[in-house]
Amino acid sequence: MQKTEEIQNQKYSFLAKFFHWGFVFLFGYGIFKQVDDIEQLENISLLKFEILFASIFLFFLILRFFYMKKTQTTSLPAKTPKQQKFAAKLVHYSMYICLASICISGLMIGLFFWLGLKSGILIEFIISLHENSISIIYWLIAIHIFAALYHRVRNDGVWNSMVPIWKEKK
Repeated sequence: MQKTEEIQNQKYSFLAKFFHWGFVFLFGYGIFKQVDDIEQLENISLLKFEILFASIFLFFLILRFFYMKKTQTTSLPAKTPKQQKFAAKLVHYSMYICLASICISGLMIGLFFWLGLKSGILIEFIISLHENSISIIYWLIAIHIFAALYHRVRNDGVWNSMVPIWKEKK
């Protein structure tokens, strides 16, 4: 049984860890440099940078999703309850959806602004979608961090599979 558990709790690949922690920094940077007022997009250099950043972020998000889906398996122990496995998948897929929604809505805001559609119900809807997606991702990140800490306390190998510090004792 112990051997099966060790195989189940194998570490993620270097690329999987790079994608995970790279997104932490990319997202943090995106929040740090965020546009506070849509009128800032009048600056064409800023608008181009925002479009480039969102495009790169979305590209790597899609790449990461397919890489993780095709090459990696869960590090949850085999004996993990089905409800917990379902919750983990729900949070992870929701994070992908929210991050994609943030990028796509941001790109749409930039496009509409560039086209001169700076007001109206459509742009207001897209801005609302963008803002709500950001609010939701904060909650999902909090749940994700809480779950990681939960597994760290449980000492079940999940923490060690992705986090490079504060290793669990075997």
